[in-house]
Amino acid sequence: MGRFRDKVVLITGGAGGIGSAAIRLFTLEEAKVISWDVLEEPRRSKTGNTTGWTKVDVSDRAEVTQAVEALLATQGKIDVLINNAGVTNDATLEKMNSLQWQRVIDVNLTGTFNVTSAVVPSMTRRSSGRIINTASVVGLYGSFGQTNYAASKAGVVAMTRVWAREFGKKGITVNAVAPGYIATDMIKEVPQQILDRIIKQTPLGRLGTPEEVAAVYAFLASEEASFINGAVISVDGGFVG
Repeated sequence: MGRFRDKVVLITGGAGGIGSAAIRLFTLEEAKVISWDVLEEPRRSKTGNTTGWTKVDVSDRAEVTQAVEALLATQGKIDVLINNAGVTNDATLEKMNSLQWQRVIDVNLTGTFNVTSAVVPSMTRRSSGRIINTASVVGLYGSFGQTNYAASKAGVVAMTRVWAREFGKKGITVNAVAPGYIATDMIKEVPQQILDRIIKQTPLGRLGTPEEVAAVYAFLASEEASFINGAVISVDGGFVG
């Protein structure tokens, strides 16, 4: 406990299963956690502490810039950024319309760009920071009916590797976590027969938990990961696509 005492941690997409698990873990580790989501309601961690909560649409660059400025005005710094916000809107290519494509790209890819662009200058001034991006096993292997999601997450992987080169010399590490199939609300949209096939393709024979992904976020944010930069760590039970 206490690994992140006095650290300010910004987590986007805090209302989701993985985001909520990350909030709980970093709060237990005594971080000052600030969470963003498009939902307005605050969340409470298992410790009973109210997490700092701001309604922010990461796809809106002006809104993101304003929120970062407000955060820095009150906290003075951002030690860890976890770009966790993400959405799906699945369809095969022949059935996918431009709105389905654009919303997923706007949140998952452009949102990661917007938030990182706004946060990095403050980290650069302090020559210190951890940036953790949420990719996906789908961005590595593809998935039927997820052209938009796969493209957005593959883009996140590419940005992670570029930023690791750009910011490493400034004392900032940038890594990505690629969750496999995790037991969250998002997975509830997957038909049972497809879930059964996914579990069969996973050597560990089950879905992952949000807490297992959050634990990797925490590792990458910790001092133990100080020489890890530009990595993409899969948390997928050995899934074979």
